[in-house]
Amino acid sequence: MEMGLEDAKNQVDTALTREGLKGLSNENTFGGITSFLRRTYTKDLSGADIAVTGIPFDQAVTNRPGTRLGPRAIREASALQAPDAPYGWGYDPMSELAIADYGDLAFDYAVMADAPGAIEAHIRGILEQGAACISLGGDHSVTLPILRAHAAKHGPLALVQFDAHGDAWADDDAARVDHGTFVYKAVKEGIVDMSHSIQVGIRTDNLDPLEFEILDAAEAHRLGPQAVADRIKARVGDAPVYLTFDIDCLDPAFAPGTGTPVWGGLASWQAAAILRGIAGINMVGGDVVEVSPPFDHAGITAVAGAHAALELICLWGWTRR
Repeated sequence: MEMGLEDAKNQVDTALTREGLKGLSNENTFGGITSFLRRTYTKDLSGADIAVTGIPFDQAVTNRPGTRLGPRAIREASALQAPDAPYGWGYDPMSELAIADYGDLAFDYAVMADAPGAIEAHIRGILEQGAACISLGGDHSVTLPILRAHAAKHGPLALVQFDAHGDAWADDDAARVDHGTFVYKAVKEGIVDMSHSIQVGIRTDNLDPLEFEILDAAEAHRLGPQAVADRIKARVGDAPVYLTFDIDCLDPAFAPGTGTPVWGGLASWQAAAILRGIAGINMVGGDVVEVSPPFDHAGITAVAGAHAALELICLWGWTRR
């Protein structure tokens, strides 16, 4: 602890000054540049294991906007996690993995139709450099082009979706961009391996479940986190997994800052236990979406989003240490 306090006197803006991509950051949590976990900001992913990137797009929401501000808020909240290894995992991904903050997607907000293609190209650019990718949204529509980029590299993916909504409303209009239809379109495009996919925390009607295994919130509460984790692992098996974590999977008491809150969701401790319980899955990428700071209180939702994103990094690294 004393060494950490001593370092805090001298370290600042380690997102720019760190040599290499590994190591904890002991700069003051209330100052400095807020990259995710104080990781190095860079577009050069040579030697990087994971790149974290922001997708500040929220023009496809059906209710309250604001998730375009999510990546910035998540980064700021993550500063509190940068000095210490994540509790409960038994290893420190910040010291063992080369993690970079790749910055945000650049796009013309006034040409909405071009956004999906821009997102897909942005993620492909990361994957082509040999790094895995964890994305910070943004509304849930961003997951579709992200999935396209990952499927181009890995083939059809098992989708593990933490969410209050199934996001599988039928929509065969290729020109529409909607955060409630990305699952339907991904399935119809054949980029999701339905036999190994599962949705967790659902608590709204889904007219067409599309052959997903659905573990709704009520069932998750009844079973408990370890049994839920066991169900997820049994479902995905050894298939390559893309994990998308919609923050509204959490109950609004734990994540008020989101566009479409639904009561009865997971508590943050349940989500943490489930994510740690599925360690060992073959996760190839993931995202945290729907954090909407304008509706947040005391940064509660951003903190949850930052923790969820770090858990995804821990999951990815678990099988690659």
